[in-house]
Order: sequence, then structure tokens, then C-alpha cells
Amino acid sequence: MQNKKINWEGFKSEISGVRFEEGKDFVTSRSKDYFWYSPILTEILDDKIGDLVVIPSNQEEIIKVASAIAKYKIPLTLRGGGTGNYGQCVPLEGGVIMIMTKLDKIIKFNKNSVRTEAGIRISRLDDAARKIGLELLMYPSTRQTATIGGFLAGGSGGCGSLRNGMLRDPGNISYLKVLTVEKEPKIIELYNDEIQKVQHAYGTNGIVLELELALSKAKDWIHCAVLLDGYNKALDFAIAAQKKSLDCYLLTVVERRFSQFYEKLKDRFPSNKDAVFSMVAPEAFDDFKKFAETHKGTISFSFKEKELRPNGLQPAYEFGWNHTTLQALKVDKSWTYLQVAYPQPFDPNLVMKQMKRYGDDIYWHHEMARMGGHVQIFALPLVRSNGRDHMYQLIEELEKKDDCTIYDPHVYTIEDGGMKEIDFNQIKFKKKADPYGLMNPGKTSGWSPEMAKKN
Repeated sequence: MQNKKINWEGFKSEISGVRFEEGKDFVTSRSKDYFWYSPILTEILDDKIGDLVVIPSNQEEIIKVASAIAKYKIPLTLRGGGTGNYGQCVPLEGGVIMIMTKLDKIIKFNKNSVRTEAGIRISRLDDAARKIGLELLMYPSTRQTATIGGFLAGGSGGCGSLRNGMLRDPGNISYLKVLTVEKEPKIIELYNDEIQKVQHAYGTNGIVLELELALSKAKDWIHCAVLLDGYNKALDFAIAAQKKSLDCYLLTVVERRFSQFYEKLKDRFPSNKDAVFSMVAPEAFDDFKKFAETHKGTISFSFKEKELRPNGLQPAYEFGWNHTTLQALKVDKSWTYLQVAYPQPFDPNLVMKQMKRYGDDIYWHHEMARMGGHVQIFALPLVRSNGRDHMYQLIEELEKKDDCTIYDPHVYTIEDGGMKEIDFNQIKFKKKADPYGLMNPGKTSGWSPEMAKKN
């Protein structure tokens, strides 16, 4: 049911010419993301839906929508591919959901970068870069459906972060074109470190129209899996591969109990072996194979990307990051997950202690990455869903007993999840880019209603 206090007829008249949808089923489906990974979030967010969906086809139409939003004081939630896991694009207070996927033009390729509109699918952008010998530095495991603007607003890293760091690391994003939500919307341009005012802000402080991303020389990565006899040996192999500087885009360590969820792999990931899923540079693959042999590992498959589908396989990145959770939930919905960052220097013995401590309540999977120039190991373990109290007892143990950092995927505010504290630079920017406090309300603890401009 629409918010009664909003002049919807006035709003629809104001955005004349822009496509909008208000059918209940359509609006409900566009009001959700993958928050259902968390039963805690499902309980909170499942009944939250918008009132109307707008689908602008270009930047001029977005400006028209932004102006009308400000005029009629309507809550606005931006949506890309809808692949987030924390309710980033769920409208807590109803209002308008604006789908950004028509904003999909590649503006210009430069020598080592690309200027693009924010709504383009990551797969389309990366495929276009590859046609001219370049590639994206990183992308989420949802590469096929996520948008680059959604990744900027809700993501932090992913496949490629082993090689190129996290999204917010210097040089990875060099430019943003941001539209303000005002009666007369303005363009704000942000460069280099200024982009942190908007990056990972869940679309709460300005509409990102364009961005410029760094690119690297494309490689025809070899997607492969190494099987090892013991999770400690799999971790040791992945760590040692980094120390040896083998050129890998991905190193994902997945324990043998996941094999039941990876049904398509069959004997390529048997239940008596642990696996390291990798994307290896072709020129490094011979050394990689020899290195696997010295670690008593067996390569169970190795294909270039164009060879995967004919052999019934997905890309290696769909066996890692949060696709591990998705693979499991397709088979057994009684699981949920956590996101864990390990203290440095990383000690594999801590993981083995955790495996022993939690037994069949947690299945483990680790990602090799870099953050701020240093190796950083993350885990995205499967956790048996036993209620909120059990989950937060587990989080407390991992943080206090093991000195791990938990990026809580069972909350929907920026600060309670990964940030851990209010980013006052983002709030300051929100006062400029969203002065009425209309964008994705309720998603940042740093904003309160009294901060909003009154007229």
C-alpha cells in the first residue's frame, strides 16, 4: 500500500515520460536482494517493500526523477543488479525504487582505465574491456548480474583482490560523477581519495552516474582446482603460492564438506579432499602445476574460460567468495554464514583450532586477498542457523578469543556491518548531496531526521 502522505499523482506527473511500474508483484520483487542468506535479516526485512519503481533510461531522466523526489519528499532507494546480501537496496520506509540498469553506456576506454555509466553489468563491462586487451582489476562472484555502481556502493572486494587489493585501495577508482537529490539537482565530481565519501555508502548520499576504473592487461586466466589431503595443507598451499609470487587472480580454499553442495563438480571435488580453486595466468601455469606437485596436490580440472561451459563447469570465481554460501543454500537452506578477517600475520593453526572447536556447526572456506598492500586472509564460513543469540555468541568468541574481525552480514546499516564506526566524511557529504535525507533512509546510523533540510 502506498504511503498516504505522498502526493503520488503529482510525482507521476512530474516524471512524465519516465517509465514507472506500480504493480504489487513487480514492486515487491524489486524491493528485495539476497538478504535471505541471513534468517536474522529475513525476519527484519521480508515485509519491507517500496511503493513504486522507476526505470529511467538515461541521465536526463534520472535528473528529472531526482528533482521530483526532492519536491515531493519521497524516500528513494537505488537498485542495480540486486545481488547484495545485507538489504542494501531494500526500502525500509517504502517510497521509490530507482533501477539503474539502463544507465549502461561505456563512455570511453583510456590506456589503463575506463569511464562508464554506473548501471552497466560488470560482465558486459569486463567483456568489452577484454575485446581491446584489458580487464577489470576485481569483481564480485556475482559478476554476471551485478552492476558496477552497485559494487561501488555496496561491495568492498572480491575476485582479483588477491592481485589488486580492495576496491577502496588507492588507484582502483579515480573518478565519480554524482548527482544530488534536490529540486534543482547538481553534479558533483569526485577524484581519487575523494571517492571514499561515496564508496560503500549503500547509496545513501548521492546518485552515482559515472565512474572511472583502473584496468590491467587482460589475461586468458586458467580456471582450475587443486585437491589436497587436509585443510591445513590446502591453506599452506594457497599461502605459499602467494609467497612464490605465482600470478593468480583468485585463490579460494574450500574444505571437503562443501563437496556435497558442489554437485556439478562430482569427482572433480570428492568428499575426501580439500580444494583450492584458482585462476592462474597462462604463462605461470606450468610453474603452478609443478608447485602443486611439490605440495602433493592434484589438479582435478584446468580450463580457459571459453572451455568451461562445454565441460559442464562454472568459472572458478563461482566456487568462491559468497558463491560458496549460495551453492550451499541451493541444496540446504538451514545454513547461514559469517564474514571473518584474520589477524596478521595469518596463522593456519588458528583455523585448525576453530575447525576442531566448532565441528559440524561450521564449514570453512578462506579467501586470499590484499588490503592496503598487505596480504589479508578472509573466511566466509557456513554456519548452522540456530537463532540470533547463538550467532552473536559465536561472533563474540571469534572476536575476543581469536582476535578476528567480523563483518556482520546479519545487519542492514553500514556501521553495524563492515565499517564499525560512523564515517563522518560520508555524513558531511550526505548533507550536500542528499540534504533532505531521502536516500535509502535507515541504512546509516550517522544520519538522524533532524539533520534534514526543511525546505
